[in-house]
Amino acid sequence: MTSRKVLRIGARSSPLSLAQAEEVAAPLRERFPDRRFDITTLSTAGDRDRRSSLASLGRGAFVKEIEVALLESRIDVAVHSAKDVPSDLPDGLTLAGTVPRQDPRDVLVDRWSLPLAELPKGARIGTSSPRRTAQIKVRRPDIEMIPIRGNVGTRLEKAAGPDYDGVVLAAAGLARLGRLDEVAEYLPVDLCTPDVGQGTLAVEVREDDRELIEMLAEIDHGPTSIALRAERAFLASLSGGCTAPIAAYARVEDDRLRIASMAATPDGARIWRKDGEWPAEQPEEAGRRMAQALLDSGAREIMDQR
Repeated sequence: MTSRKVLRIGARSSPLSLAQAEEVAAPLRERFPDRRFDITTLSTAGDRDRRSSLASLGRGAFVKEIEVALLESRIDVAVHSAKDVPSDLPDGLTLAGTVPRQDPRDVLVDRWSLPLAELPKGARIGTSSPRRTAQIKVRRPDIEMIPIRGNVGTRLEKAAGPDYDGVVLAAAGLARLGRLDEVAEYLPVDLCTPDVGQGTLAVEVREDDRELIEMLAEIDHGPTSIALRAERAFLASLSGGCTAPIAAYARVEDDRLRIASMAATPDGARIWRKDGEWPAEQPEEAGRRMAQALLDSGAREIMDQR
């Protein structure tokens, strides 16, 4: 070990990203009080491009520049929202652990504080997620789903403005920013299956940095890591960063790994859902088997057409 006294944690500059970086830094500071963990902010393509839809930017738009900084040793650790990380990592990098997962569900925030089922016909709900759009359209085809960009605070402001009646966001983001009091409804997993990695932080390091890998292993939350490995294997099996509306949510219960998965057409006209259960000690295999089961249930049709 080189016993570096100062370790640099790289993150985006948004309030949510900074909160996420602190969520990793705090247990590291507690466990290793003789070290200093500084947070370095970086700008990404997703931050700079405010016009393109998130779907067109693809997974990786909010992580690539941070990964470059990591490879160039300008930072030592990168903290990402796991849902932003593509299934294939750049050569030389690895995910070394995570902290406990926050609530993975999606939430509805709207001007009336009404649940989805009671929203007025034609309500204008903001989201840039094809996954959310497709699943909500299944339940409420009369609702107008409108693209929206910006950080969590910006989207909440827009949801109360003249162009939107509400917005769908990740519960985890609102929890980390202390804004859960604005939630009108937590959307059940069987109504809106969460994105791969939603609510989870991906902690990335250089794969030859044995010192940091060992340090992060000491704060790693095992059940969250197992679930994330399964979900990422599911994603990789469906061609990684494909833009078709797909989702998987894994959780460890009594040494078993339970996975809920979903695929749909963008308009929600057709949707496939498949659940499965496997031993928790083989998360990647479970994720791959879940993907295959979903394809076999009929979802292969939209995968082949994307």
